[in-house]
Amino acid sequence: MSTTVETSGVGFEDIDFTDLGVFGERCPHDWFSFLRENAPVWQHPANERSDNEPFWCVTSYEHIQQVHRSGTLFSHQTGPGRNGAGGITLNDQEPERGPGLHMAMTDPPAHTRYRKLVNRGFTPRVVHRLTDAFRLRTTAILDQVTPLGSCDFVTKVAAELPLIAIAEIVGVPQEDRHLMFEWTNRALGGAEISGDAYAAMFEMGLYAHGLTERKRQEPADDLWTKLTEAVVTMEDGSRVELTEAERDLFFVLLIVAGNETTRNSISKGMLAFFDNPDQWQRWLAHPELADTLVDEVLRFTSPVNFFRRTATEDTELGGQHIAAGEKVLLWYPSGNRDKAEFGPTADEFDIGRTPNHHMAFGAGGAHFCLGANLAKLEIKIVFEELAKRIPDIRLAGDVKRMRTNLVDSISCVPVEFTPTPAVHALAQ
Repeated sequence: MSTTVETSGVGFEDIDFTDLGVFGERCPHDWFSFLRENAPVWQHPANERSDNEPFWCVTSYEHIQQVHRSGTLFSHQTGPGRNGAGGITLNDQEPERGPGLHMAMTDPPAHTRYRKLVNRGFTPRVVHRLTDAFRLRTTAILDQVTPLGSCDFVTKVAAELPLIAIAEIVGVPQEDRHLMFEWTNRALGGAEISGDAYAAMFEMGLYAHGLTERKRQEPADDLWTKLTEAVVTMEDGSRVELTEAERDLFFVLLIVAGNETTRNSISKGMLAFFDNPDQWQRWLAHPELADTLVDEVLRFTSPVNFFRRTATEDTELGGQHIAAGEKVLLWYPSGNRDKAEFGPTADEFDIGRTPNHHMAFGAGGAHFCLGANLAKLEIKIVFEELAKRIPDIRLAGDVKRMRTNLVDSISCVPVEFTPTPAVHALAQ
């Protein structure tokens, strides 16, 4: 198998990270490879889709990690000349739509305070406690499809456990979980935050408002009940409650981040196995590789394409001068295929890879993914149960991708397999 992504036909003039048509067809690893070799910190030309602003693209493992560990030099929130607008998308979000309020769009110390509020729902101890419940849920999910012999892997398998899990942790009734699936797809359905995306987030905010009222009347052992009572300690020692806007944006973050990325890791992980059948056979024969499999699925699939930062002062990165206020995009799929970190087999899917210091959850610093333990457990259980229940799973049609460049999102993966009875039916 070749371990090199072909870049001989690529030039700087070919690269347009704002072109959704490209991301609707593939993840452009050829562009990433070209940039790592020729300009690991490169200024992308301005166009209408970037609000007529150029932006920096960081594609090497080393430089992505450097930005992550630079504190507030590269802000998640805003920068000089932006009047409080900014955030993690390519084009600016207005202050009232997230920067400074949304946990992913704040810098320490505000980010640290917000993070403490939700940390308790995602500790290793809490997540480990869910293992048996998640396995039972996965059995029930597969029971719905194994007798059929075919299904859409994304909606019937990959999406289900992450939806069930985040609903259970947050405290959303299970019968509402498919609302979360629809909202997430609409929120991430384009290059930037479109009118329909804003409508989806508004609907999530309304739902969060109603959920808050419900939890106040009927408290439960879930994260949302805790957040309805949560207070934040400010720098001056005062204690304030979350505002309704802050609480609603928490809900959007938890729901979107809690199901979209894991769903795509599972979907793209299955596609990686279809492209590398030797690795699937290796997995069937060696279930003890579960932990390294999970990390390799995360590295190889890199479900988040980029997060944007904004330079807060003039600085230098990779020999390039970056001015205060300029946008900087960190391309994680590129960092995760960097041969300088992962060696000559960086483009290969190897479920036994070790060490594997991937950056699917970030590259260090304050914003390391809150749900990392949860995502890893979900991926592990799904692939363990797939190996047991439908070992001859195979691709049965065309894969469909979403036209978005923020995440690498798969919308349909038709699969087929030998039909088998539902496990619960055998137990009766």
